[in-house]
Amino acid sequence: QVQLVESGGGLVQTGGSLRLSCAASGFTSDYYSIGWFRQAPGKEREGVSCIISHDGSIYYADSVKGRFTISRDNAKNTVYLQMNSLKPEDTAVYYCVTNCQDTAQALAMGDWGHGTQVTVSS
Repeated sequence: QVQLVESGGGLVQTGGSLRLSCAASGFTSDYYSIGWFRQAPGKEREGVSCIISHDGSIYYADSVKGRFTISRDNAKNTVYLQMNSLKPEDTAVYYCVTNCQDTAQALAMGDWGHGTQVTVSS
């Protein structure tokens, strides 16, 4: 059974940094495309970043390019999201997700963690 457990969220000031972690179990983290979505209050879930399984390529949403970095530690079966230069508009619940290569795949076939709250104060 696939399990994804996120950690590392919290409250940070504008310009600050956080590192999210996603501990995966029930599969090896390099078997599926795996990454992060987020959902802000009153908004739809949106893809943030994804590591594509078949070639290791990485996707970032335009809104986070240059500020966020996704990485994977296969030995620990853990995926990370380093978030720097945080902005109030980054405030959201962040979810670890498989099949993250596009939103439709993620919603239809992805496994989702319970999420971790990130709040950026202005």
